[in-house]
Amino acid sequence: MSGLLALLDDVAAIAKVAAASVDDIAAAAAKAGTKAAGVVIDDAAVTPKYVHGFSAERELPIIWRIALGSLKNKLIVLLPGLLALDYFAPWVITPLLMLGGAYLCFEGAEKLVHAFAPHADEGVAEDFDTKDPAHLEEEKIAGAIKTDFILSAEIMTIALATIESPSFWLQAATLAVVGTFITIAVYGAVALIVKMDDLGLHMAATGRTSGGRALGRGLVHAMPKLMAFLSTVGTAAMLWVGGNIVIHGLEVTHLWTWPYATIHHIAEAVAHAVPAAQGFVEWLVTAALDGVFGLVLGVILIPVTTRLIGPLWATLTGKKAAAH
Repeated sequence: MSGLLALLDDVAAIAKVAAASVDDIAAAAAKAGTKAAGVVIDDAAVTPKYVHGFSAERELPIIWRIALGSLKNKLIVLLPGLLALDYFAPWVITPLLMLGGAYLCFEGAEKLVHAFAPHADEGVAEDFDTKDPAHLEEEKIAGAIKTDFILSAEIMTIALATIESPSFWLQAATLAVVGTFITIAVYGAVALIVKMDDLGLHMAATGRTSGGRALGRGLVHAMPKLMAFLSTVGTAAMLWVGGNIVIHGLEVTHLWTWPYATIHHIAEAVAHAVPAAQGFVEWLVTAALDGVFGLVLGVILIPVTTRLIGPLWATLTGKKAAAH
């Protein structure tokens, strides 16, 4: 009997430790998710543009595939990769993030160039002129997952830096929780946004009150404008997030601290002039200047990428030969 009681005591002790660990993971995940909230918002703003222009029945399947790709990015690639780098070569993380940030700047700047000068580069324009809808869908999904990888890397890195526990397993569990819940939140919100027009149609057709039907019609009319707005915000988010990553990396590595210090000084000065909304104004000015930096960097990278890196990569991978 005493042996059974001792066993029950051991089980109870293990249960308490497990419960404490769950609490620790939940607390760390909440803290990490809060720290990464800015990038999460950017991720949610970027994604809707990838389903813009597709038929209504293809929207949710596209979002689902992007969400699965995002989850794989976070849990299969980034989680073990970041933990390994953090343990063996922590100095590599910042340069890798800077490369990802530079790519976001390039992609955002390229979209702006094509929006304002669609025939500036016939070769690149031809690459974007995809006649097959299925092939276009695959390209959009691949592009979304590629962009998500960079934003997810930033989210997971911020989360990892926030976790204070030295326990490897607590870090891994917290990152898994953060990655999973952020993915659900982002792509759940995106799904709601892109299907809001269908909800409006349903309300307009079957609403029991005139107010409900009017609200449905309002949603139908508003959604194209909202989607266009989110597409613009998504492009801007690429520039300000990419610019912020590069600027912060330059400051952390001490390669060039002037951009970070200057933007920080300007943002603080402007924010002090508006005491009622000091925090918001400081964030807004910082984001705007990060975006300007990202745009300039992206414009510089366009010829480097399209004329040098792109052809070199195509030659190394054999895509150029296959195309001809």
